[in-house]
Amino acid sequence: MKKFFAEFKEFALKGNVMDMAIGVIIGAAFGNIVSSLTDNFINPLIAVIFGGNSEDGLQIGGQFTIAGVAFNYGAFLSAVVNFLIIALVLFIMLKAINGATEKAKKLAAKKKAEEEKKPEEDPADIKLLKEMVAIMKEQNPEAAKKAEEKLAAK
Repeated sequence: MKKFFAEFKEFALKGNVMDMAIGVIIGAAFGNIVSSLTDNFINPLIAVIFGGNSEDGLQIGGQFTIAGVAFNYGAFLSAVVNFLIIALVLFIMLKAINGATEKAKKLAAKKKAEEEKKPEEDPADIKLLKEMVAIMKEQNPEAAKKAEEKLAAK
């Protein structure tokens, strides 16, 4: 049983689970904000445009009754409007996040390419050979030319 609780504790305290919990809490709060926006601003605006009045104030849609059963299509339309608003905001957020991620990847790739372009410093023996070729150029240009060709081949 101790092992079970230890595994659960490790799982519950992982960063991903904590991030997910925070996301759910923020999502619920955002859902409440959108519901309030829809109920208090968008629905009355639609009701003013298309008509619809009740004792509770302007509402979208309303309800109708068939065989004694009430169908509240106004609540359904409100839920659809809530969903569309939340989906639009999430789409915009994800688009921004994906754009930022792409820019970060491109920047990292560019940085890596620049690092690969930088010429590596010659080893000590190659530096010494180049110095010797420079001295040979002063003394015997033809021999220096042959030495440079051999050095370039390496």
